[in-house]
Amino acid sequence: MTLVYVEYQDGALTEASQSALSVASMFGGPIHAMALGSADAEVLKPYGVEKVLHVADDRLNTYAPGAAGKAVHQVISSQSAETVVAASTASANEILSRAAALGDWGFASACTELSVDGDVVNLTRAIWGGSLFQEAQLTGSPKLITVDPNAFAPQQATAPGAAEVEAVSVALDDADFVDQLKAVEKGEQQGIPLASAKVVIGGGRGMGSEEAFSILEELAGLLNGAVGGSRVATNNGWRSHSDQIGQTGTQIGPDVYIACGISGAIQHMVGCKNSKNIIAINKDAEAPIFQRASHGVLGDLHEILPALIEEVKKVKGV
Repeated sequence: MTLVYVEYQDGALTEASQSALSVASMFGGPIHAMALGSADAEVLKPYGVEKVLHVADDRLNTYAPGAAGKAVHQVISSQSAETVVAASTASANEILSRAAALGDWGFASACTELSVDGDVVNLTRAIWGGSLFQEAQLTGSPKLITVDPNAFAPQQATAPGAAEVEAVSVALDDADFVDQLKAVEKGEQQGIPLASAKVVIGGGRGMGSEEAFSILEELAGLLNGAVGGSRVATNNGWRSHSDQIGQTGTQIGPDVYIACGISGAIQHMVGCKNSKNIIAINKDAEAPIFQRASHGVLGDLHEILPALIEEVKKVKGV
């Protein structure tokens, strides 16, 4: 049996957890889900989930990593799961690592590739902030794994599961909640979120100014995409820091990433490594990004982008 730790945000199953549920099918056997606090079992049926282990403790509705890790450890201990899977989010990585430490179980985070060979899981995982990839094997039982949601597309099962809810009790006391998230302040979201956009247009040092990003906004509007920037662009105040793509910013996985005036430093490439296609526009033939790009355009972006926009308009008839 494979157990999937699922997360909800604003009452909805996260897309990252949908990716984790899709990965669970490769391990064979029935799929069970584990949810803390509030949970919607109905949305788990399309992913072949047979049973939902629900810890209905209202205190877990807000993020409390110590308590959550202890609760997950107790749930796993009560089951016969050979593998436990979750999305590689900051919260799930912390919770599963705590559970693994309590149980002295094997744990591998941020996996980008997986294959099963009997009782061994062969995996590739991102380390050092994503700047290196490690090939490793995970053995023992249970095996705890988090998967990079940008590396595994959500895919529903061929047949729905029953998703029968089973209430599970865990033993938690007040001391387990000493570290707890009290409030979240959200900024105003305009347009398509960078992390989930299917098309992303990124600008770097070569843009030259904040005003130059208006042309990227125009192209993104035509392609139903989002605009981001390199660390140089955000440090210069040309874009908000929330728009930064990179190791210390947002990690993206669009179908198409158009990088404009971006040299391709390793910290930036970590943030866009899961892009299915990278189109680089740069006037420097030696820019490292050309080594990683699917397609490259050598030239002045201030001349290329207006021409590209005109062609897109012709195709779209606008």
